[in-house]
Amino acid sequence: MSSTASVKALFVTGVIALCALMPLIAQAAGQPYYVDLFMRMMIWAIAAVSLNLILGYGGMISFGHAVYLGVGAYTVGICAYHEIESAWIQWPLALGFSALVALAFGVVSLRTRGVYFIMITMALAQMLYFLAVSAEEYGSDDGLIIYVRSFFGSRIYDLDEPLHLYYTIFVVLVGSLVLTKRLVESRFGMVIRGARSNEKRMEAMGFSIYRYRLVCFVIAGVLCGMAGILSANVEKFVSPDMMYWTKSGELIFMVVLGGMGTVFGPVFGAVVFWLLSELLSRLTEHWHLIFGPFLVLVVLFARGGLDGLLARIGARDD
Repeated sequence: MSSTASVKALFVTGVIALCALMPLIAQAAGQPYYVDLFMRMMIWAIAAVSLNLILGYGGMISFGHAVYLGVGAYTVGICAYHEIESAWIQWPLALGFSALVALAFGVVSLRTRGVYFIMITMALAQMLYFLAVSAEEYGSDDGLIIYVRSFFGSRIYDLDEPLHLYYTIFVVLVGSLVLTKRLVESRFGMVIRGARSNEKRMEAMGFSIYRYRLVCFVIAGVLCGMAGILSANVEKFVSPDMMYWTKSGELIFMVVLGGMGTVFGPVFGAVVFWLLSELLSRLTEHWHLIFGPFLVLVVLFARGGLDGLLARIGARDD
């Protein structure tokens, strides 16, 4: 194994191990808050991994991706509001609605290119945001409180148990990484990556790029919807703010910060994004003035994000 691969493997293993062992570390340190922090961080990492499928590998810059977080979360919240508490009903409904919304958005937006694609994804997402704001039955812009977490019908596995909830999120994160790796290394992934580099050549080879991109768009939407389901169960609260376009911007920052078009890069980005924002917010109330320029500098000077930086560090040792 080369030094480059060794350095990256070391950091990937370290982050996965940190996430896996955080409940034990937090208990030993007497800081249970960090378990909650890591749950939220892993949920956003799942959402960033889903965005990376279309942004990093497909070259589709979506400023409306966070809407699927809201769709997944609101489906759980609305079901709970109507006393439908079974996860066997809530979760398939949430994933199904996420798929339908992603399909509808993809059918429209994938017919455009460049800045038009960016603007139409943001406009479509804002439509659902304002729909949620106008839904007075479900809290409007005040949000909707969820009194009961999703129930799987057994006390052996119960999301009201903190460890069960934590490791559910951890397993979904690892699963999303495995799925991404399998997809991008498959024929499907090769077509998506090839279309990003040279769409006309791929079409000349007989591939229907629109259909491939639409399927990729739906897969990314469903995976992000899964992050929304988990968010609703962690926070026990949903609000329209989680669908606002700035949340999509934060997801883009995480992907770019970690490294677009890399399997683990979005997780690096989410971890650094959340840990830095947490640390700086404790140091000063004006932490955005430090955090913002830092992100800009990383984007400008760290080519390939943190994943690329690790690759260059490893290359120096070869």
